[in-house]
Amino acid sequence: MQPDVQSTQGNGEAGVERRAMTVVADQAAGGLPERRLRRVAQYVQDNLHRELRLAELSGLVHMSPYHFARLFKRSTGVSPHRFLVQRRIEQARALLAAQTLPIAEIARSVGFRTPSHFTTTFRRVTGITPSVYRSGGDAESTNAPRQDDATNRD
Repeated sequence: MQPDVQSTQGNGEAGVERRAMTVVADQAAGGLPERRLRRVAQYVQDNLHRELRLAELSGLVHMSPYHFARLFKRSTGVSPHRFLVQRRIEQARALLAAQTLPIAEIARSVGFRTPSHFTTTFRRVTGITPSVYRSGGDAESTNAPRQDDATNRD
């Protein structure tokens, strides 16, 4: 592993060297280089509204899907699919907090084909349904599935 050069900040050359050392350290640790990881993360964020396949993401960084998935998980701690789901739920939370769009529209805008799949995934990730989240509820009050959650639709 290369030494940490963050302490040698000062002129522009040190900054370039620090960035280069980060890439070398990432490769030595077995993860994706930082710029490739940023490229994939930005692409995911820009394309949340549509279906994204592993082959498409791996093609962005010119890797096989298997190799990309392995290095991506080493770099982020989660699989590419889980990363995508987390980003979708984060975006959905922001849209739900704004309270301007119906839940079905939010579901489509963050890449879910159906509101029911969105609700199921949102509940699995957050512990509460989108309707409860929008109304300001918390996870403690909804630990057990409620009968009326299936019938509440915005």
